[in-house]
Amino acid sequence: MLRKHVFIGADSAGAELKQLLSAHLTEAGYDVTDCGTYGENPSHYPHYAHAVASEVAKDPDGVFGILICGTGIGMSIAANKHRKVRAALCSETYSARFTRMHNDANVLCLGARVIGPGLAVDIADIFLATPFESGGRHEDRVRMITDIENGSL
Repeated sequence: MLRKHVFIGADSAGAELKQLLSAHLTEAGYDVTDCGTYGENPSHYPHYAHAVASEVAKDPDGVFGILICGTGIGMSIAANKHRKVRAALCSETYSARFTRMHNDANVLCLGARVIGPGLAVDIADIFLATPFESGGRHEDRVRMITDIENGSL
């Protein structure tokens, strides 16, 4: 099943790339909810990571999230503090494809100061279009990640 709703957020370093990706994804048929920031004034990435990850955690198999900061690292760390969120920092398409296939990642993190807009679009398209390879060792490993979240591994 292709999930069609994307929550997107960025700090001030990622605001411009967020706008570009939002427009691209809307044109591609996704319902996009912009969780901020809405300007170039300095802002703190944990606020936007929390806003997007909270929405994804409500429906982790039904929606996606995209988070953008200068490097993508801070967003990834903050988003992964949420249960049911598997955020992956990707700077190329191979990782975007395999984090969906093998890890069932539901939040994509990008570094606006690390990659250009064309590559960011390609990464997002691949991430959103790639299904999880359910069953077998990948499903077992995702279940183990959930066990870590629940304190039972």
